[in-house]
Order: sequence, then structure tokens, then C-alpha cells
Amino acid sequence: MTISAQTVKELREKTGAGMMDCKKALVEVEGDMEKAVDWLRQKGMAQAAKTSGRATSEGLVVLVQSSDGRHAALASLQCETDFVARGEQFQGMVARIAEAVLAHSPADADALAGIVGEDVTQLIASVGENMQIGRFARHTLAGPNEALGTYVHSNGKIGVMVHLTCGNAASVGKPEVAELAKNLAMQVAAANPMALDAASLSPEAVAREREVYRLKALEEGKPAGIVDKIADGAVRKFQQEVCLLEQPYIKDDKKRISDVVRETAKAIGDVITVTGFTRIQLGQE
Repeated sequence: MTISAQTVKELREKTGAGMMDCKKALVEVEGDMEKAVDWLRQKGMAQAAKTSGRATSEGLVVLVQSSDGRHAALASLQCETDFVARGEQFQGMVARIAEAVLAHSPADADALAGIVGEDVTQLIASVGENMQIGRFARHTLAGPNEALGTYVHSNGKIGVMVHLTCGNAASVGKPEVAELAKNLAMQVAAANPMALDAASLSPEAVAREREVYRLKALEEGKPAGIVDKIADGAVRKFQQEVCLLEQPYIKDDKKRISDVVRETAKAIGDVITVTGFTRIQLGQE
């Protein structure tokens, strides 16, 4: 049957649900307004829409891994209060979202919402708080030489995956490599690096940092001949702060992460390369 735009608009004003959801509801109940309202309420869409504008500053980040350890996924779900975040229903939902990421490897947020969005909507209706699916990531070990370090902070608001590659597959199972991977994941959680190393740092970020300190030096009246040197020094310091391999080690600030990796590689008689990392912090997009 044909549903007029005015009827859809009227239902939307009554329930706060989305235009497409309102149209679908009206089609399902053959245009009956009261039944359409009930249909939306049953699906949880009316209440979910009413809460959708409220801030979601709490929530959880969850990590799941496949039984063989070859695949891992991080996912986050945000809510309004810590009380809800600590509830079994909410925690179960975040775990289901992470499992969906692990099982289906969704290409983007829309794809993930297509898998778990209705479940989240139902939970919103049940709990009465706004919720938002946050960032998510999935990693598969590329081969027998790769190791994965994982860490979720005790407050459940930061999750990390770090990828390492060893020269020999036999090295992956050594306790020194497992300890290094875990410590690197904790480093990423605590120090929040922007990039793996200077080469992978955004050129725009470097240029912005250089320009800030170049202009600062000029404003301070520094001689023109040394302004560029001051800016170069500031960039080097910036790289040490935001590049994982150049950061001071959180467990021993006299060492840099590159030193720790090199020492571990020497201890096991192999080569170890840090190839990447993923860090998800609740609410940080």
C-alpha cells in the first residue's frame, strides 16, 4: 500500500523514530497509526530514538580471540552511566559485538550495525539509556612468524593489540616474546602513541609541529639563522613522544622501546620487528 509522507512525518513526531523505520512500521500495519506506534515500541525503536541525543561517556572495550589464537577483535560500546556499563546485560552485549567483529570481519560501522544494531536497539529500549557502538578492530596473524600482544585496561576503557614478527616461527612461542608483546601492548595503552615510528608518522602532523615551533621562535626574537634548527629539535622531541619505537619505556624510562625490542631479540637469538598496533579508547574517535 502507499504511505503518504505526511503520515510518516506524523508517526515520526509521535515516536521520535527514524523516517525509514516509521515508513516500515506503517507498511507492516497497513497504515494504522496506533498499531504503528505499538510496532515501533515493540521493536524498541521509539524509545531508542528518544534517547539518541543523550551523551554516551561511559561504556566498555572488550577483547575476544579465536580458540586457536590466530584471530582477535576489539570492540567498544558506549552508554550514559557507569552503573549500566557494569551491568550483565550491557557487558554481554559488548561481548556479542566483539564476537560479531571476530566472526564476520565487518568492513565498516554500517556493516557492523547491520549485524548487531537491532540487538543494541532492543537493549536501549530495555535499559532506557542511549548507547552507541564505538570503534572496533580485527586482526589475523598473517603467518607462523607473527605474534600478537593484547591488553585491556582494568577499567575496561582502553584496549590494545600489538603485532610482532619474528625471524623464525619457533621464536613466537618463547616466553620472552610473549612478555615483550604484552609489555608493548601495555605501553601503547599508557603512552598513546600516534604512530609506530617516525617514518609512519603523518607528514601533516610533523609539518604542523615544525611550523608551530618555527613561528614561536620568531615571536621570541630568536636569530633567523637558528629558527629552523630550533624547529628541527622540536620535531625530534615530538617524534620521541608520539612514536612507539622512540618512546621511553614505561617500566624503565632510561630505555626506549626500540632498545627493549632489540634486547629481547638478542636474548632469543632472533630478529623481532614491531609491525603495527591498534588502540581503542572509550569515547576517543
